[in-house]
Amino acid sequence: MKKCIEGSHAIAEIIKQCRPAVVAAYPITPQTHIVEDLAKFKAEGQASFDFVRTESEFAAASIVLGASASGVRTYTATSSQGLLYMTEVLFTIAGMRLPVVLTCANRAISAPINIWNDQQDSMTIRDSGWIMLYAENNQEAVDMHLVAFKVAEKLLIPVMVNMDGFVLTHTFEPVEIPELNLVKKYLPDYKPVKGQFLDIDNPRSLGSFATPADYMPIREDLSKDILASKSVLRNEFKEFKKVFGRGAVDLVEYYGDKKATVVFVAMGSVVGTIKDAVDELNKAGKRVAVVKIKSFRPFPSEEIIKKLSLAKYIAVIDKAISLGQEGILATEVKAIAHKQIKGKVQSFIMGLGGRDITKEMLKDVYKKVQAPGNKLMFIK
Repeated sequence: MKKCIEGSHAIAEIIKQCRPAVVAAYPITPQTHIVEDLAKFKAEGQASFDFVRTESEFAAASIVLGASASGVRTYTATSSQGLLYMTEVLFTIAGMRLPVVLTCANRAISAPINIWNDQQDSMTIRDSGWIMLYAENNQEAVDMHLVAFKVAEKLLIPVMVNMDGFVLTHTFEPVEIPELNLVKKYLPDYKPVKGQFLDIDNPRSLGSFATPADYMPIREDLSKDILASKSVLRNEFKEFKKVFGRGAVDLVEYYGDKKATVVFVAMGSVVGTIKDAVDELNKAGKRVAVVKIKSFRPFPSEEIIKKLSLAKYIAVIDKAISLGQEGILATEVKAIAHKQIKGKVQSFIMGLGGRDITKEMLKDVYKKVQAPGNKLMFIK
């Protein structure tokens, strides 16, 4: 069932199909249309979930924590300062191993106040213990939510699906919304294992006090499980393609000349613009490609190394910055570069606060990454 639909409305449609028992959220631009639609579905009798309109994002995160701890499927959504307001609870959700799914409509962080897109919000909580996926377009965002619920409930690790605010959330695109019978085939009703949730007939504690002797092994287990989730994600993307007939199975995708000397690396909607720039550069006789990273946590190091092994110059495009250092994605790529990546890796910051990223700017990056030096550059 293909529709020309706004990105936010498409996400609300697929969340309804995923059949959560509890949805709790606080409206914040540019996420608001998602939860408005979910509230409408509930009010019109199209959905059976309990919808809780909370007084804050902290409360929304706390409610889905409690609901998930009781053994039901849960969902929330937020953006920017709202995500930061949830931070304390996000760490707790991950530490308690609760399979919550959250949509982050990525938006710049204050101050100054800005409602437009970059990825500083989600990058700020990258170490909270959540699996973090990034969508290039609205179809991918829709599909990622089905995979997110499946993986979260299989591994008992929360999953955040990131989609660029306004660029995707408020853009109309043709999107295929899967039929409910196919969704149920891929994502059955959630049935938690006894002992994994609060139950008066089988009392237990979640997130209770841990001494130093216990705390570190618990955190180690979570870290190892997130790293191991790479294979589970690949398998679920493969299963998704088998059921729905679309989508790539890898966590890293390569587009362009197979023997490119210059390779861009990026996440999210900017990849679409980079692909257009790559096409034009290749038509002009250049050898250029782009590597798209779909999963930031877990970080798919082995796949990235493989995709970048032949590149001479690597331009990492970040829509977020670790202030006082460089682009966050660039730091991650540089951290693995010493293994098998021989090319020069350079950090480029673009699009902060919703500033346009054009093909001409990317062609300029193509030149700059091949020039002498390797300093952080802001491309405006």
